[in-house]
Amino acid sequence: METKVDWPFKIGLLFVSTAFFSYMLYEFTNGIINRGPLTVFFILVTDVPGCIGMASRAAAGLISLVAVLSFIFKRDFSRPEAVMAIRLIVLFEAGYWFMSFFMSGVMGINGIFDTSGAFADPFLLTIENTLPSLLQSIGLVAVLLKLFFELNPNKPARGAIKWGLIAGTFYIFVFWVNNTGNWIFALWEKGPDYIRLYPINLFSFIITTVGLLLLVIYSAYFTKKSIGKESLTLLNLNTVGVIVTLVGLYFGAHYMMYIFFGSVGGWGTWYAWILGHNLDLWAMALPFVGLPLLFITKNPESNAMK
Repeated sequence: METKVDWPFKIGLLFVSTAFFSYMLYEFTNGIINRGPLTVFFILVTDVPGCIGMASRAAAGLISLVAVLSFIFKRDFSRPEAVMAIRLIVLFEAGYWFMSFFMSGVMGINGIFDTSGAFADPFLLTIENTLPSLLQSIGLVAVLLKLFFELNPNKPARGAIKWGLIAGTFYIFVFWVNNTGNWIFALWEKGPDYIRLYPINLFSFIITTVGLLLLVIYSAYFTKKSIGKESLTLLNLNTVGVIVTLVGLYFGAHYMMYIFFGSVGGWGTWYAWILGHNLDLWAMALPFVGLPLLFITKNPESNAMK
């Protein structure tokens, strides 16, 4: 496709891949340095696999950065090379989700989460830890592995497009389940005044519980409508840009709200999660890719974008 925003899109890819790699490299290094003693059973079965998972995602970030640099500067960067890079990224990303969260989900099923007893309530344990962990480490991993096998230069693009769209929608669904669960736990911890008395927290609660859910529904609708497309040129990339931009703005908004307003109502589970334990904050860079897609146009000789 010939586009009017060729370089903005390439630069956006460079920003996003750099953010992805650097953020995960930092988190992996930080996790190794601050890991607790291996003599603690909980740390041995959750934190150690988690560190391996972060290493896997850092590898995915490095591959993405190298691939984007090749795409920008290597004139003969071929389609098979691009597909191979994307396959490796998807595979290492699947490794991240499985290694980082599977054992946490298993521990949650057995009613064990940490040594403090803070998650003794079965309902809170389920929505804050067990459900998101198992959804990520089993459901999302299964979708990513299916996408990995569909990404084959010798196969029609239809399968890869279909499962790429499904994977993107599943990611947003995971974000909704995970962040909503943490907000519910935060309200149990702090009480309803935590959002009733603080507009910033109320805004965060609404865009998490309602906003992300609406984005899941919109993405699912777009995915259903787009399944069966034989080529990326037939996708409405402007809509993809809207979805990608909104996902990035969700994370960026929370980070900026903390920068300007701090932990409104006091530090607690929500702020500890979204700012301290959330390994998806790199996604705040996504608008650098999403915004150019909003203005992408095809060359006049192509069919109209559906």
